[in-house]
Amino acid sequence: MRSLLLGLCLPLGFGCAQLTPPTSPPVSDEPQLVTAERKVAAPNTNVAFYQSTQAVQNNNSFTAPPTRKNITHYVRGLMQDMAENLQYVNRKTPLAVASFVYLDDDYNDSTLLGNQIAESFMHELHTFGVPVVDFKTTDFMRVTPTGDYVFSRDYLELSQDQNFNYVLAGTLVNHQGGVLVNARIIGISSKAVVGSAQGFIPQSVVDALDSNYRTDGIMLKQTSE
Repeated sequence: MRSLLLGLCLPLGFGCAQLTPPTSPPVSDEPQLVTAERKVAAPNTNVAFYQSTQAVQNNNSFTAPPTRKNITHYVRGLMQDMAENLQYVNRKTPLAVASFVYLDDDYNDSTLLGNQIAESFMHELHTFGVPVVDFKTTDFMRVTPTGDYVFSRDYLELSQDQNFNYVLAGTLVNHQGGVLVNARIIGISSKAVVGSAQGFIPQSVVDALDSNYRTDGIMLKQTSE
């Protein structure tokens, strides 16, 4: 009888345990943090959205104008040729540079081209390491309302004692398409040629070296008084 009662009570107890409602968690008065998930769209894999199907033409029709060489470029080439056969001239031999004159003209008259070639040679010689004497420099500064000057072409204003043993000079010849240049270094006392070079300057470069100026787009040329 006792075993029969235990057999009946065990199923009843087990059933009552299943019918017991679950215990709810304790309710807290503190505010709860609510996290909401935001859906992110998948990346757009449409290549046409980023790339155009139309070909883009490369505009190469614009070309930069060619760089025009000036007198300095051609004088530098003459100096390099002269350095290959130069003798006796070094860092201890002062040298002067004379204006270049036209071969078929009076040797007492020069031009803007001849003077500019001489100026360019002064720079190239100095860069080459040869001491250059600028004999056109006076012993004073001339102050005027239009400017301050130290150069002069008046021999009375220049020193008679010049310390140079060699001089660079040359001649010019008009040629088809440009000007031929004959340059040489000569000993003052011996009159011996110790270095020489020949070159050619295109006419376009010679024409660019002109005493012209523009005013309101109009080309004006200075005339000697």
